[in-house]
Amino acid sequence: MNSDYDPQRIARSVQDFWQENQSFKAAEDPTREKFYCLCMFPYPSGRLHMGHVRNYTLGDAIARYQRMLGKNVLQPMGWDAFGLPAENAAIKHGIPPSQWTRTNIADMKAQLQQLGFGYDWERELATCDPNYYRWEQWLFTRLMERGLAYRATALVNWDPVDQTVLANEQVIDGKGWRSGAAIEKREIEQWSVRITAYAEELLTALDQLDGWPEQVRTMQRNWIGRSEGVYMEFGIENRPDSLGIYTTRPDTLMGVTYIAVAAEHPLARELAVNDTELAAFIAECRQGGVSEAELETLDKRGYPLGLNAIHPITNEPVPIYAANFVLINYGTGAVMAVPAHDQRDWEFAQRYDLPKKQVIFSTDGSPCAIDHAAYVDKGILRHSGQFDELTSQHAFIAIAEWLIQHGKGEVRVNYRLRDWGVSRQRYWGCPLPVIHTANNEVRAATPAELPVILPEAVTVDGSGSPLKKMPEFWSLPNGERRETDTFDTFFESSWYYARYCCPDCDTAMLDERAHYWLPVDQYIGGIEHAVLHLLYARFFHRLLRDEGLVPGNEPFTRLLTQGMVVAETWYRELPDGQKQWFNPADVSVTRDDKGRLIQAVLTADDQPVQFGGIEKMSKSKNNGVDPQRLTERYGADTVRLYTLFTAPPEQSLEWNDEGVEGAARFLKRVWQLAVTHHEVIMNADQQVPFDAVMINARRELHLILKKANFDYERHQFNTVVSGCMSLVNILQKLEFTQPSAPRLLREGMSILLRLLAPITPHLSHYLWQELQFGADILQSSWPQVDDSALIQDRITYTVQVNGKLRGHIEMPIDATAADIETAALNQDAIRRHTDGKTVRKVILVPSKLLNIVVS
Repeated sequence: MNSDYDPQRIARSVQDFWQENQSFKAAEDPTREKFYCLCMFPYPSGRLHMGHVRNYTLGDAIARYQRMLGKNVLQPMGWDAFGLPAENAAIKHGIPPSQWTRTNIADMKAQLQQLGFGYDWERELATCDPNYYRWEQWLFTRLMERGLAYRATALVNWDPVDQTVLANEQVIDGKGWRSGAAIEKREIEQWSVRITAYAEELLTALDQLDGWPEQVRTMQRNWIGRSEGVYMEFGIENRPDSLGIYTTRPDTLMGVTYIAVAAEHPLARELAVNDTELAAFIAECRQGGVSEAELETLDKRGYPLGLNAIHPITNEPVPIYAANFVLINYGTGAVMAVPAHDQRDWEFAQRYDLPKKQVIFSTDGSPCAIDHAAYVDKGILRHSGQFDELTSQHAFIAIAEWLIQHGKGEVRVNYRLRDWGVSRQRYWGCPLPVIHTANNEVRAATPAELPVILPEAVTVDGSGSPLKKMPEFWSLPNGERRETDTFDTFFESSWYYARYCCPDCDTAMLDERAHYWLPVDQYIGGIEHAVLHLLYARFFHRLLRDEGLVPGNEPFTRLLTQGMVVAETWYRELPDGQKQWFNPADVSVTRDDKGRLIQAVLTADDQPVQFGGIEKMSKSKNNGVDPQRLTERYGADTVRLYTLFTAPPEQSLEWNDEGVEGAARFLKRVWQLAVTHHEVIMNADQQVPFDAVMINARRELHLILKKANFDYERHQFNTVVSGCMSLVNILQKLEFTQPSAPRLLREGMSILLRLLAPITPHLSHYLWQELQFGADILQSSWPQVDDSALIQDRITYTVQVNGKLRGHIEMPIDATAADIETAALNQDAIRRHTDGKTVRKVILVPSKLLNIVVS
């Protein structure tokens, strides 16, 4: 063996072995227990970042561990390839989005392979390939037939520069996330899918997802937002129509002082025809997004409609306002305003000097005044007529019953969740399989008309979707035309996990192989996907289930959400107030012996820079680390080891270059241990009995193994690595004057390499072969604890005299307290501190310590 550790040479050799032996090719085998391990697939941006590396290293370590347990493992990889960023890049670089995307896929695939991830590349898919998206088009036509996909006018976020609908998450401070343009509210024809039809099932099934983090389940519960409330009708003075209201707080009904409707409410729009000021207010309200979060921060404004609603119980008139804080798409688009008991209503009433009628008071007499804010707690009713002195809970029932008896309301279950708007007015996406007929109706594309293929040789100039300007795409015989909207990219990412099971199937969306592999046993990805992607995937799985395509109700049995990768940031203040950010690799930092910052200068000019805090690695703060540069310098195994050792998976990983150096040094120690004792390990006599010293060392070794096995099951790879470091320390201290030391060294190296194999697969595989343990460490069995090695027949006691350490003694495990005391007092090292003195007390801590008190 070479004395120098050459990680690049080793990686090339090992990866060639994997390629030649198709080590990660997965095949269905009903006789073996399967394990489907999946990381959220990446958007092909062209470069891996450390977030990618951490995510995929976690997944690969889990997959390799399960493979060594003897399971039939599937670990695939693909590309979330559609999306607006590709269009933006196409505009910038003057190339078609397809060219930019496929070039990036090739680059990122090479980077993933360089890191040694064990993917079955024969199952690789890209969502921009027609043989993938044709099947979601087919499913959409089935949803249209089942009434689960429909076209309707909806209020949306519209980016006037990018000329497309944006999701709420793509609107930042009222502006488009890419263009920076002020977002408008628009009513346009949108295609939606009825996720609300599955709302109750999606909610209740969360209780069975015990392999998911509770934080994620809570976020989904809140997003679905089930509530029980009362729907009621407020009449309108001098009009035959009425206003429908839904509230979860009917106990506050007697405190209503005005009604607020959305600016887009039909009543407001009707009156705006003859009221230019109202029309101007409605137009103003169209600026900005349509998310609840954004409306919460708005300065509450309104316009009186000049009409009164009629209170359903008291018949008193209540003024109606159009208000900017009411969403037309939530509830009925109208709310009963109780400023004494709702903060938004209170702020609006404060601005327009409207009355605040308090009807809920604390049950224990604690302060509940409404002078400075609404009192939002539940309590006891007053100023509520026949409902006075009822608690909020009892008033809910009593008021609901009164409304039901008088035909003015009913109890309803409502959900915050809204149907999923899936159409986008962009080009680089999957075309909707919808045909507009000559008489302005719509129909689903027939199976013979699928797939609707997106033309790829297209120039994108940023002036809206080029599909609208391409009659060769949309024009059909008999006056029909294709839909030019494309799917929201969440549509592709909601079912890719299932297509991996049978990516070569060309006769159906999925085949029987999906029943073997699904559900995914372990899913790994960032918590930022907790709601939308994971909720949509759960919904999609149910759609596939109801088509008979997949088993069970859930796509992912266990979910691991890894923390972010964060790093220091450094900057200089520019004359215009902007900040210029510098990469940490270009900054020289001086610290004191306690690690506190003394000085930081830019290496290029030796001038000071300012510390900007520790933040998520990003291009905007220029604090990213190039994984490829690290791999080329240290080797893939060092990068993998560092990302798994530095922090538990769920916590943020704070980048530290010295830590990378430390990881590299550890792997060199493992290499040197193998090189130095190469012949000893290979030729160790396995029949030599262990002597007492080796028995103790072997016990330590198997205690480490027991802890590591426990930690692997919990995905606590950082403590696994710590155990491996301790194991190396034990093996390096072995004295080969003892006959059984070579045997223990061989056993220890066998355990060490297998524990490291999922984390540092190249080095582990190479040394496994060099030390002649076998041809392929992946095919070896996982190391098992020898329980007999853990049996302890002797115990080492620390001996103190008057609390000070004076020596150690080794005693049989069944030694009595008197035996231990006698042995200690007869030891020369102890006798020097007790001779001529009186033993006043002897304190024994079982299995640990003996303290002799003398005077």
